[in-house]
Amino acid sequence: MKITNIEPQRNKNRVNIYVDNIFSIGIEEELRFKYHLEVGMEVTDEFIKEILKAEEQNKVTSHALNLLSYRLRSEKEIYMALKRKNFEDFYINNAIAYCKENNYINDKAFAEAFVHDKVNLNKLGPERIKYELILKGIPKEIIEDVLILDKDEQYDIALELAMKKLNSYKNHDKNSIYRKLSGFLQRKGYSYDTISKVMKEALKDR
Repeated sequence: MKITNIEPQRNKNRVNIYVDNIFSIGIEEELRFKYHLEVGMEVTDEFIKEILKAEEQNKVTSHALNLLSYRLRSEKEIYMALKRKNFEDFYINNAIAYCKENNYINDKAFAEAFVHDKVNLNKLGPERIKYELILKGIPKEIIEDVLILDKDEQYDIALELAMKKLNSYKNHDKNSIYRKLSGFLQRKGYSYDTISKVMKEALKDR
């Protein structure tokens, strides 16, 4: 078998390869140069299959890199996103390995940034943050390493949240307020000790 024509697609980064005057494969331009594909070159079925595998791997890796270009993601997030695209595990695992080798995927860096945002932007407590990190596939040892929050800071944030929330309970009795406000803080992920101290302070004049 012989390559008889190589023509560009509408996408300038891709080309169509014709073997014995019949369309064979469409691939990225970089693969054409990587495999030194030229008109007149003798090829085999096995060689074409190898190029197709490289094309699929490029596709999966490029999709992973595109996801990571928007924001940091955990290894599990990338795996699940690629799985939803129905890519095979072989290509997914290779793509993840490439991203990890080049530090595009780094679960510890992801977890550190995640904790920072959840504390400062979403005002979440440690229990909620821990739960969300587990869902994102972050290993226990990394969670324990990065989720070290100052108790006084947690109290101040929780109290601020509670005082703002109190405004929506104007027509409720004290027991109702206690139940709803403590439930609100619990859903935010604060510990029992922190909630108890906050409730004492927030309701001291009621």
